This record gives sequence, structure tokens and C-alpha cells, in this order.
Amino acid sequence: MSGFKEPGFADRQKAAQQARQNILNKFRAKPGPNDPAVQARAAERAAIVERRVKAKEAREAEKAEERRREEEAAATEAARIAREKEEETARQAALEAEQKAKRDARYAARKERGKNKR
Repeated sequence: MSGFKEPGFADRQKAAQQARQNILNKFRAKPGPNDPAVQARAAERAAIVERRVKAKEAREAEKAEERRREEEAAATEAARIAREKEEETARQAALEAEQKAKRDARYAARKERGKNKR
């Protein structure tokens, strides 16, 4: 069992220094902002954002058009209902006038018959 060796202070310091160096090398290996691949990805992201904005504007325009159509239909329906109410009022007035004329004719006929009896 003498195969395992307890890492000493110097070994741990060396391992920590190596880990820091690996992290630094990894950071340095990343491409900079002037790298063509980075610029291509940025341009692609900008194009995606622009397409999303255009799609959102198109959806909002469609919603506005739909709202306009609904309001127009509601206005047309309100006008139709108002026209029907006016027509119903006119029919009712005509019916009442006709009924009154018939009633007046009956009263006049009854009164005439009463005069003829005397």
C-alpha cells in the first residue's frame, strides 16, 4: 500500500497554478470582437431581431385591421337595429292610427244608428 502518495503543499500549489494558467489560456483562446466568426454571429442575431420586429409589426397591423373591420361591422349592425326600430315604431304608429280610425268609424256608426231610432 505504498502506491498512494499524499500531495504536499508544493504539489497543491503547483496544481492551483496550473488550473489558473489553464483558465487564462482558455480565455485568451476566445476570438475577439474583430474576428469574422464573431461578426458573422452578431450580424445573424441582428437579422433575426429585425425579422422579429417586422413580424411583430405585421401582426399588429393585422390586429388593427381586424379591429377596424369589427368596429365597422358593429356600426353597421347598430345602424340596422336603429333602422328596424324606426320601422317598427312607424308600423306601430300606422297600426294604432288604423285601429283608431276603425274605432271612430264604429262609434260614428253607432251614434248614427242612435239618431235614426228617434
